[in-house]
Amino acid sequence: MIQFLNNMIKSLTQENPELLKYLLIPSSFIENYIFMMLFLTFFNVKNSIKQKILYVILMSIISIITSSILSEPLNIFINYTCILLLIKLIFKLSILKSVISLALSISIFGLLNILLQNPYMSILNISLDMLLNIPIYRLSFLMCLYLSLLIICIVLKKIKKVRFSLDFLDNLDKQTLIILYINLIVGFLTISIQLVINTFYIDIVPLIITFLNFILLISFFALSIYSFTRVIKLSNTKRNLESAKEYNKSLEILYDKLKGFQHDFNNIITTLDGFIENNDINGLKEYFIEVKKDCKIINNLSLLNPRTINNPGIYSLLNNKYFKATNLGISFDIDFFLNLNELKINTYEFSRILGILIDNAIEEAEKCNEKIVKLSFKREYKNHRATILIENTYSNKNVDIENIFAKGISGKENHSGIGLWEVRKYISKTKNLDLFTSKTNKFFKQELSIYD
Repeated sequence: MIQFLNNMIKSLTQENPELLKYLLIPSSFIENYIFMMLFLTFFNVKNSIKQKILYVILMSIISIITSSILSEPLNIFINYTCILLLIKLIFKLSILKSVISLALSISIFGLLNILLQNPYMSILNISLDMLLNIPIYRLSFLMCLYLSLLIICIVLKKIKKVRFSLDFLDNLDKQTLIILYINLIVGFLTISIQLVINTFYIDIVPLIITFLNFILLISFFALSIYSFTRVIKLSNTKRNLESAKEYNKSLEILYDKLKGFQHDFNNIITTLDGFIENNDINGLKEYFIEVKKDCKIINNLSLLNPRTINNPGIYSLLNNKYFKATNLGISFDIDFFLNLNELKINTYEFSRILGILIDNAIEEAEKCNEKIVKLSFKREYKNHRATILIENTYSNKNVDIENIFAKGISGKENHSGIGLWEVRKYISKTKNLDLFTSKTNKFFKQELSIYD
């Protein structure tokens, strides 16, 4: 027994790459678990136990295989690529959100490694080769690193103010996204270079330089986050100003309509009284229909309100489509009873789908003698879904409601027919979306359902 313990101690305190390879297998599971918890906690990502177990097992197996058959830094590059893919596939995050999650976790790992490694080697008076190849030193250092990371995860869970949602990324414009991508690439390269320097030259760099390097990296990291939040605020302010501009346009027209309606009110009442006095019911009906049209226009304009349509992007889209339709002489009616912030759909994709469907409805209605487009946004709590119904008058009563979604099929001149094909393609790969197409003698209908 004593001999066995002596052999064990000797194996742990001397360079033993073969033993170290086996001892690092459990650490791979621990490291991937902590890595996962960092981005799940920091960004408040929704997850299940099944997703977490699947991620840890798959990523750990990949890490063990790549470290066995590939040399550094190729195995690290492959591991990072696999982490990115697994975050996207298992936790259903977009590519951009997955990249940010990966970059944040790598940054925290790298910064802590830089902070701890040099002091650890100085205290124990060991070289980098000893740290990497002697099991007792390597394992004890990893325990210190993992413990520090676990403390960070616990702090993140306790302090909700430092936790962020990545949902804001869905509403960013193209220019802001480009700035974000550049910032991520530069930050990732900076951290990667520092890690390489740390790996190969840590044993010859003075402790004070390591500490200063850590401070500079933290400063760069904090400044990048601050700069990006400023860019986000600027982007949101710009979008809100555009919404306010659209709303002011609606208010100006609404004011003119109400002013004209008020001016004609006495004339309207007098005319109605004339029809009633003469018992001209048919004339009264026709005149009342015209009055209702004016009332409907005023009602639609009052609905085009950013407080009612509580998503700046969708508000701007509907506002533009409304004025496009009315300028073409199309009656554009809107019923809106929906909180857009509750929809379980990417805002960018939702605006694309909505834009394509409304544009098609406007183009078809324009061909008809009776030009009508109707939009209805409703919440069906019983069915746990939101429905967006788009109806329009149409001229081709023989239209094939299935064939219109085929790629390249279009009834418009010089048009590729890609729009509806893209809509069907996106809906078919999204589990909580459904599109039901139907027609009556008067209306062509597209009903989009978004399930909770």
